[in-house]
Amino acid sequence: TSLSSITGTPLTVTTSGTTPTESFTTTSGTTSSSFTSVTSTSISTSEILLPGSTSTFRTVTPTTTISTSQSWWLCNCTKAVCLENNTVQLIPVICEPPPKPTCANGLAPVPVYDENLCCWHWECDCYCTGWGDPHYMTFDGLYYSYQGNCTYVLVEQINKTVDNFGVYIDNYHCDTRDVVSCPRTLIVRHETQEVRIATVKPNTLQVEVTVNKQAVALPYKKFGVSIYKSGINHVVEIPELKMNATFNGLSFSIRMSYSLFVNNTQGQCGICNNNKADDCRLPNGNIAENCETMADYWQVIDPSKPQCSPGLIPTEAPSTTTGQPCKESSICKLLLGSVFKECHEVVNPDRFYAACVFDSCVLPNLDLECSSLQIYAAICADQNVCIDWRSHTNGVCSYECPKHKEYRACGPIEEITCKSSQQHKTATKQVEGCFCPNGTMLYDSGVDVCVNTCGCVGLDMIPREFGERFTADCQDCICLEGGSGIVCEPHKCPNQNKKSCDGKGFYEVNEVNSEDSCCPFVTCKCNTSLCTTEPPKCTLGFEVYSHIPSDQCCPVYQCVPKRVCVHQNAEFLPNSSVFVDKCQNCFCTNEVNISTQLNVISCEHIPCNTYCEPGYELQSVKGECCGRCMQTKCVIRTSHGSNLMLNPGEFINDPYDNCTIYSCTSLHNQFISSTSQITCPAFNEEKCKPGTVTFLPNNCCKTCVPLDSSTLCSVREREDFIVYKNCRSPERVVMTECEGTCGTFSLYSAEANSLEHSCSCCKEAKTSLKEVELKCPSGHSITHKYVYVESCSCQDTQC
Repeated sequence: TSLSSITGTPLTVTTSGTTPTESFTTTSGTTSSSFTSVTSTSISTSEILLPGSTSTFRTVTPTTTISTSQSWWLCNCTKAVCLENNTVQLIPVICEPPPKPTCANGLAPVPVYDENLCCWHWECDCYCTGWGDPHYMTFDGLYYSYQGNCTYVLVEQINKTVDNFGVYIDNYHCDTRDVVSCPRTLIVRHETQEVRIATVKPNTLQVEVTVNKQAVALPYKKFGVSIYKSGINHVVEIPELKMNATFNGLSFSIRMSYSLFVNNTQGQCGICNNNKADDCRLPNGNIAENCETMADYWQVIDPSKPQCSPGLIPTEAPSTTTGQPCKESSICKLLLGSVFKECHEVVNPDRFYAACVFDSCVLPNLDLECSSLQIYAAICADQNVCIDWRSHTNGVCSYECPKHKEYRACGPIEEITCKSSQQHKTATKQVEGCFCPNGTMLYDSGVDVCVNTCGCVGLDMIPREFGERFTADCQDCICLEGGSGIVCEPHKCPNQNKKSCDGKGFYEVNEVNSEDSCCPFVTCKCNTSLCTTEPPKCTLGFEVYSHIPSDQCCPVYQCVPKRVCVHQNAEFLPNSSVFVDKCQNCFCTNEVNISTQLNVISCEHIPCNTYCEPGYELQSVKGECCGRCMQTKCVIRTSHGSNLMLNPGEFINDPYDNCTIYSCTSLHNQFISSTSQITCPAFNEEKCKPGTVTFLPNNCCKTCVPLDSSTLCSVREREDFIVYKNCRSPERVVMTECEGTCGTFSLYSAEANSLEHSCSCCKEAKTSLKEVELKCPSGHSITHKYVYVESCSCQDTQC
């Protein structure tokens, strides 16, 4: 609709050479700018384009009229004013650049455009940051280090204009001595939401994001809070407040609008008013001597840290002075060297160098000095100076990217994706991080896939081109441009000839089809544990043999011979002995009996012995096929080499020696032979009268009529065996006898002219009864009594 349609007549547009003087406030005061005058011209037009729009000026209704002196903004800083007689005056607004102020934090001021996006003024953004163990820089650029181990207020409003708004930091002891702290969790609260960005592993860039204690996926946008990843940083942004907070595990930063928060911030980040003097503000409004003392007072109650009590425990910074001066780290030297030279004129590196030296001295093994270089490089990038510094640290501060991305020290704050508009991407600031390789593009901020051409990416994270057909999650899909992108329908499987699995032991199984994993095919699988047929019990000499036919699952059993011999419930291997009876010698052969299918046992009769040694007789034995030579007599070998056979209980003299007596006894079927020697008394043949020498009854000892009977008749002791009922003494026993001649004779007497006879015999004169114990071969003993001759004498007897 053209302006002429409002009144129905052509509209005259006039440009005026007079413009009103407008004033505005900057960070350095109030300045004025006058509009230039141009010659007035009248023109006729059917439509007028409004600034920032491709559509024509439109009214609510065709009959709507614009009142006189009513104005509106056109494009290119042109203001339209309605005059009389359907005349519109165009007034070009020319803005003179306001003077650029100096920011106390050392950063460059930013231009802030007015609501008509035509003129601007300068502001010093409120920018607070912290890094390392940890080092702080307030909104106005005041540097200090603080080693608290609690949860603290970084930013809160002095005068509450926003519900539940604040930024907090959770610090923890990151060294073994518990004297140095590092940031662990950045907390941002806004109205009903609490965002936490927490480190997964200490002193790393691995973090996790939760909202109201629930993990969320990025990008996240809800209730005026936006969370996304920008390079190595995770960003929490509240557009309504023109503020954002970033955290990467090693450092944090907070940027807030000067115009919205000037003189209305408190906490460890200080007051945002471009004045360092009041940055160490206490909760009661007083200014502390230093910010290290002030930081203690901004503790908040944290249930996870019961040891923390706000304002009661002062924290002292660890001393870096030791016995020897601390040698600066080679990493810290980079801050003052040529690597960062381009940024030195924009951001002073001295405070970051001091922090780096502090970290390298207090915690030399944690590589925390990298965080000073990282935050300095980030601030330089924020001031449009990009430094590629990690490659100069010899791998100490290296950053690893996923395989599908590459590291860049200078990448876009918001990476262009297939889902985002590529227009209006005029931001010149850059960040370090992992980005898609050149020639590829990130598919979406929430889908971490680099693609060559924009198409579709499903849950399988595989990029597809428009028009491409594929199967995913057993659905037939196509990638279409527009809409949701991927359209799917259930995957159709071809009909299969279903197999019957009725045989014993078979069961149905759905197997994966290598050609189409979404269409498994049914096969019959065998499980022998489902078979019910039990193997048979085979007789002796046979064993169970099983085999599974090619078309079956369960085994078929049968008893087969074991190629052994069987006798009396025992099995014998071929060539082994088999006991049948004592009269046969048997063994198992390799020959098989066709009817029994067992090996044949071959036997031979054992020949019997019929000869027995002297003293032995062949006697039959019950249960044995051959007789056995049994001893029946004692066999005694004489000293002259002859053998004597004695029956049990029999005594016999040696054929060649009457003084030797042999005897035989039988005890428990054992034949025992013994030899006894007769000991003769002393004998002197000279004392005998001629013709009186004779043998005693034992046919061993000699005797005679002695010449002196008184000396010849005497007691004779000897040692001999006493034998009594098959028992004998184990040693010789002293025996006695009266022995000797007593003058028995017949002599011729001349006087009497006849024979004179004198008869006397040697007899015992005194005796005693003695007792001896006889030990038998069987082990028992008996007592034997015998008469012992004490003395002998010649006693007269009748001749």
